[in-house]
Amino acid sequence: MAARLAIIGVLIAFGFVGGQQVANGQEERELQEEKARVTGIGGVFFLSRGQGKDLAAWYEEHLGMKHEDFGAVVLKWEEDTAEDSGITVWHVADQDSEWFRPSDSTFMINYRVDDLEKMIEQLTAAGIEILQGPEYHENGVFAWIMDPDGNKIELWEPKIWDENNKR
Repeated sequence: MAARLAIIGVLIAFGFVGGQQVANGQEERELQEEKARVTGIGGVFFLSRGQGKDLAAWYEEHLGMKHEDFGAVVLKWEEDTAEDSGITVWHVADQDSEWFRPSDSTFMINYRVDDLEKMIEQLTAAGIEILQGPEYHENGVFAWIMDPDGNKIELWEPKIWDENNKR
């Protein structure tokens, strides 16, 4: 009974009664024009602290990011074989966040990988320190490294959200 009352309370709070939404400003919202919005990330661009070509070569050698003739990497969603069918997460951290440490950069890029255990083996064999991980979360496996410019990188092997993914 208590659960049923709670559900009814939620329906009322959100303006639903008898399967229909109460007018509570609905007509006004429909009259407002929909705003344009961002639908995805079209690219990530940043300055190297040294030579861009050297940093790009490091990314190609160690993370498998093949550069096209015009100098950029093109990551195509249709080539991503992850269980989640491809998503991009965008987040702003608070100024005092420790998440990006030990980097002093104001950004961190999360790269989707197809096999994080294999990637960690490759990076370790190349002498690249794994700062943290692998960590097994509901939405996949994570590890963190630094690039030669001191930018922290988050590596993520995506999984469909499942509590059983945690270890």
